[in-house]
Amino acid sequence: MSAATSLPRQHFGLVFGALLVTAAGNTALQSVLPVIGRAIAIPDMGIAFVFSLSALIWTFSAPYWALQSDRRGRRLLIQVGLAGFGISMLLCAIVILAGIAGLLVPLATFVLFTLARALFGIFGAASNPAAQAFVASRTTPAERTTALAMLSSAFGLGTIIGPAVAPFFTLPVVGLSGPMFAFAAIAFLVVFLVRAGLPDDDPTHAPQAGRGAAASIGSVGGSPSGAHVLAADAASESGERRRLSVTDPRVKPFMIYGFAAGSLQAATGQALGFLIIDRIGRPLAMSDGESAKLIGIAFMAGAAATLLAQWGIVRLLNLNPSQLMRWGALVAALGTAGIAVASDFHALVIAFALQSAGFGFARPGFTAGSSLAVGRADQGAVAGAVTSVNGACFVLAPAIGIGLYELVPALPYWLAATGCLAIALFAFTNPRLKASAF
Repeated sequence: MSAATSLPRQHFGLVFGALLVTAAGNTALQSVLPVIGRAIAIPDMGIAFVFSLSALIWTFSAPYWALQSDRRGRRLLIQVGLAGFGISMLLCAIVILAGIAGLLVPLATFVLFTLARALFGIFGAASNPAAQAFVASRTTPAERTTALAMLSSAFGLGTIIGPAVAPFFTLPVVGLSGPMFAFAAIAFLVVFLVRAGLPDDDPTHAPQAGRGAAASIGSVGGSPSGAHVLAADAASESGERRRLSVTDPRVKPFMIYGFAAGSLQAATGQALGFLIIDRIGRPLAMSDGESAKLIGIAFMAGAAATLLAQWGIVRLLNLNPSQLMRWGALVAALGTAGIAVASDFHALVIAFALQSAGFGFARPGFTAGSSLAVGRADQGAVAGAVTSVNGACFVLAPAIGIGLYELVPALPYWLAATGCLAIALFAFTNPRLKASAF
């Protein structure tokens, strides 16, 4: 962050690291689960059910944790989310280790693994809204789009790091459960670092710490103003703070846009691995291992494109949320259509990278726009709504994408490209989305 902002680099780094660990651990888990499922005879749809259930729970728990971050402070809730992730990963590792060793029958392994993963949906959702609210409450409106775009890039970076380091943790004693043990340990370490490095903003310890200092609020004249802090204090004292509904008129258009964009990305991304196997791997008579490598390369290229968009282009062009949502959807539409017609791996990777870059613009645009649409007192609540919407995208969309793919392989991509054009039109015409220009 620049010297002009009241958010120190080390604080942003810790918040970024908390989300990075979660993203890397989850993608590492996803990279080894197909092999694990086959090893202990868990059906493929069973593995999909585990993630869908966790995403469903996440959708409902995120707003609750966002409200708690307003009441108990952002630092505490970031720790709760990290600890929940770490405990969930540790239990998952123990269950999988026992299942592979034959100490549990496949059904017991599946049930216990599902319950262990559900803990992430319950408690892991606490970190994301708290992290977003922590950054939003310590940046001016002009800084917020860039700051939240950088924060969002933690997920893209985690998508690269997770699958890349997972093989190094597959050790002789713990085997395929090794990555889960490793990321559980890393999560507990980051919990300690967050507790030691972030300021204690629990309102019960320091009455105004959870709402930020007056100097962290920018005014029209450039001088600090305490108006928003006073409003937040008044809301807290009168008990007016509440969970912000995704249908709140201030943020409803952003939630519609975010859910649509996230669902399109989730549906097409889930089907991509099958597309690579069928369109590239089978004609070349590739082995499963070779096809898996191509899938990994494609996803890493997509993650790299997302990082380039969020770390480089957003900052270079200083795009506002309205522009990010408009042009992000158009770029994603172009990339998605490219996937539908790509005839070789090179063209497919380029198209997927283009699609990922487009969604890399769209996601921080929707996030920052939602944040700017409400006052300071609702930053935690809107962060929870955003996190809830992001989780909801992964409840049904992946299964729908795979179902459409089984009908006609290119169908989910043509439909998604059309959907991207539709949300681009929505961003160009909706008054609230058009007005989000800071």
